[in-house]
Amino acid sequence: MPTLGVNIDHVATVRQARRTIEPDPVTAAAAAENAGADQITVHLREDRRHIQDEDVFRLRESLRVRMNLECACVDEMLRIAIAINPDQVCLVPEKREEVTTEGGLDVRGKHVERAVKVLQENGIMVSLFIDPDEESISLSKSLAVEAVELHTGAYAGAHDPAEHEKQLAVLSNASQLVRELGMHLHAGHGLNYENVVPVAKIDGMEELNIGHSIVSRSIFVGMEDAVREMKRLVSSQ
Repeated sequence: MPTLGVNIDHVATVRQARRTIEPDPVTAAAAAENAGADQITVHLREDRRHIQDEDVFRLRESLRVRMNLECACVDEMLRIAIAINPDQVCLVPEKREEVTTEGGLDVRGKHVERAVKVLQENGIMVSLFIDPDEESISLSKSLAVEAVELHTGAYAGAHDPAEHEKQLAVLSNASQLVRELGMHLHAGHGLNYENVVPVAKIDGMEELNIGHSIVSRSIFVGMEDAVREMKRLVSSQ
C-alpha cells in the first residue's frame, strides 16, 4: 500500500494572490496530518511563486510526519535544503515560464550529479522526479539515488480510454524496472480522485505525492475530509 504525500503548494498560491497571511500552508499541513497524510510535500521554487522560505522552516519545526522538499538543482536551493534537513529532497526541473512542472528531470546534466552528491553527503535521502522511460531510470540508478518519482502527467492527461491504458502500461513497465534496479518507487503529477487507484495498484508502488486535486477538493469539503477521501482511495487496492 503506497503512502500519501500531500503537497500543500497551492494553499500558498491562494495566499500569495493577495500577499497576505492566509490561508496558511502550515495550518493546512497540520490538518492533512490529522487526516492521515503520511508525508507533507512542498516545492520551494526559485521565483517563490507560492511556498516561501519561512514556510519551509516553520514546517520543519512543526511537522510530525515526513517532510519531502521539492527543489531545483541550484546552489541556493541546496543550501536551503541542507539548512532545513528534510526527510527527503526530490530534485525537479524548473522553468520560470511554466505554470507547473512540465516533465521529468534531465538527469544527464553534471549539475544533477553534483546536487545528488551534495545532499547525500549531508545525510539527506534523494529522489529524482523523472519521466517513466528506461534511459531516465537507468541514469538515475547510475547516480546512486535512493528513489525516483515517476512523472504521471501523460497518464493523468490521457482522456481517450486507449491512450489512458497505454500510459498506464508505460508507468507499470517503468515501475518494474525501478524495482529491478533496487530503487524506491514513487509517483506523482496530475493524480486525482478519478485516476489515482490504478497507479496506487502498481506492484511495488511506495509513495504517491498529490497536491492540486486535494487542495481543490478542500475548498468544498475542507482539508481533512479531502485528505481522508484520497487516503481511502490510495489504500483501497
